[in-house]
Amino acid sequence: MKSYVVGGAVRDEMLGRPVNDHDWVVVGATPQEMTTRGFLPVGKDFPVFVHPQTREEYALARTERKTAPGYHGFVFHTDPGVTLEDDLARRDLTINAMAREADGTLVDPYGGQKDLAAKILRHVSPAFAEDPVRILRLARFAARFGDFSVAPETLALMRQMVEAGEVNALVAERVWQELSRGLMEAHPSKMFEVLRACSALARLLPEVDRLWGVPQPPQHHPEVDTGVHLMMVLDMSAKLNTSLTVRFACLGHDLGKGTTPAEILPRHIKHEERSVDLVRAVCDRWKVPVECRELAEVVAREHGNVHRSGELNASAVMRLIERCDAIRRPARFAEMLLACECDARGRLGFEDEPYSQRARLQKALDLALAVDSRAVSTQAAERGLSGVAIGQAIQQARVQAIAAGLDSLPV
Repeated sequence: MKSYVVGGAVRDEMLGRPVNDHDWVVVGATPQEMTTRGFLPVGKDFPVFVHPQTREEYALARTERKTAPGYHGFVFHTDPGVTLEDDLARRDLTINAMAREADGTLVDPYGGQKDLAAKILRHVSPAFAEDPVRILRLARFAARFGDFSVAPETLALMRQMVEAGEVNALVAERVWQELSRGLMEAHPSKMFEVLRACSALARLLPEVDRLWGVPQPPQHHPEVDTGVHLMMVLDMSAKLNTSLTVRFACLGHDLGKGTTPAEILPRHIKHEERSVDLVRAVCDRWKVPVECRELAEVVAREHGNVHRSGELNASAVMRLIERCDAIRRPARFAEMLLACECDARGRLGFEDEPYSQRARLQKALDLALAVDSRAVSTQAAERGLSGVAIGQAIQQARVQAIAAGLDSLPV
């Protein structure tokens, strides 16, 4: 029985990146031997055990055989005769197919160290094509390691997988898991560029894929191309270290521009309404969490109004606040404003420009929230008002508070 550290821990240690946990492969052991040594079995599909002290995972060396379409269609085989090289051969990328022995010796049968130095994402073997999730995983690694490129033969294999319909077998939960993780990487645009290059984006997110080649008014968007703009917005969301909800909202904010009638291009009249409908379709397809969905809908609908908010008077600002349900959900309103800043700064030449609308509207909300609605309600009731009229009195008090502070707010 012999144990090796494998995969991401080896890769990240060689890159000088933080290593938060270790995965181990055990060669020459049986499940009974593992439990006898105190390891706790946790694997459902194949033997995986938790170390009784470190709580790190130890998996028995295994091989796998494709038996059906999709990523569920595998039969795994483990026995003491399966070698470390056999186990590493089933992994996705060469940079993830390295191991270290207890004495620190590197085991690298498939050239991972060389590809790591050359910054190349390359598949280990033709078995890569048997699991469509690997397309998403590779795209996610491209987002993590923004200066890596995909080996031409690997990209060609991914295209073949897409053409063979393997991507169509992916289940919603797994697609969302990989997309959400990729959105949270340092260079999310790289994930979408890889998916687009192998034609997987058109299958998974046609609403996003169709944005490339769609023109925008150059006076507002020097980058002109809508797809290019979206990638800049996503990378700005990473630069500003935003949450997943904000990054997903950035992804969906301009989807409606892909369906703008050709005769009115490069203008995009009513694209906000179309964007909301398309965001809902994406969320239904991939079972996107409610909090991501709700913020994305608000941002898609209101981002243009936020950008123009410097032109709005106090009453119009209050209406915007109400449409965003900001009185009840101020934290979501703050996230919406951050997504709008990503949109504004995700343009060529605007990356370092200040976005005063965010501070202005946040201050306006703070002024509205500072109004003592209970006191206003009591005073209104004393004047004989009731029901809707009391609500209108509270709204008017908030408008007056915003108006009083509006002149001091940045435009």
